Amino acid sequence: MGGADEGIPVSDVRAFERALEAAGVEHEVAIYDGAPHSFFDRTFEQFADASEDAWQRVLAFVAQHAAANR
Repeated sequence: MGGADEGIPVSDVRAFERALEAAGVEHEVAIYDGAPHSFFDRTFEQFADASEDAWQRVLAFVAQHAAANR
């Protein structure tokens, strides 16, 4: 989640996160301060570290859940 996303306030993301927790849904939310909406699929050099971290989190999440469903 881009912390500077103008379309999705961080407060909404935190509320969604609380709802997931209350429902017992396994999840992980990472907020990247200063990153705009869709920073992950852009070539912004300034967000390269955030994009790399987000990608590694995606890969780990998929690997964990794919292995659990085998």
